[in-house]
Amino acid sequence: MSEPVSALGGAAYQGFCKVQEAGPVGMLTLRGNFASQVFVNAVKTSVGVAMPKVRAIVTEGDRSLAWMSPDEVLLILPHAELAAVRTRLTEALAGEHALVVDVSDARAVLTVSGAGAREVLAKLCPVDLAPDAFGPGEMRRTRAAQVAAAIWMSGEEEFTLIAFRSVAGYVMGLLTAAAAPGGEVGVFA
Repeated sequence: MSEPVSALGGAAYQGFCKVQEAGPVGMLTLRGNFASQVFVNAVKTSVGVAMPKVRAIVTEGDRSLAWMSPDEVLLILPHAELAAVRTRLTEALAGEHALVVDVSDARAVLTVSGAGAREVLAKLCPVDLAPDAFGPGEMRRTRAAQVAAAIWMSGEEEFTLIAFRSVAGYVMGLLTAAAAPGGEVGVFA
């Protein structure tokens, strides 16, 4: 089996905050009936993370489960664990109307960190990122300029953004331009 290759080769930029590609990350899309206790139990048992509420992300150790739509969650985990977890989930959901798909190679993961991280994302995403409106444990599917993205707080002054791999370079360019020195507005100061 070949080693995973990240979309941007670990690209990083330091402006008034840091923008960095996270590298290869395992991602499984899980679709099913969230009202089914069989589905919910299979996910919890196989993954070790509870089902998130609407527009939320739940993290346990190095695994996160993010709400994506009324019948879809995204499991984010170390790439090395991907195959084993996918097999466990597929077996646990046998007979249940469900879908487990590896989408790792279709996505790019970037982090924006530092005191200005909210401001960088606010320049690009039509989401209220004020601290009292968006905090830890919340997930948003949105746009970064004109491309689909998902964002959440992955640390006190850190956000993680997922976009399609095909637009990774474009998104990195957007984030670096938004984080360029001298571009601070101080809207969240």
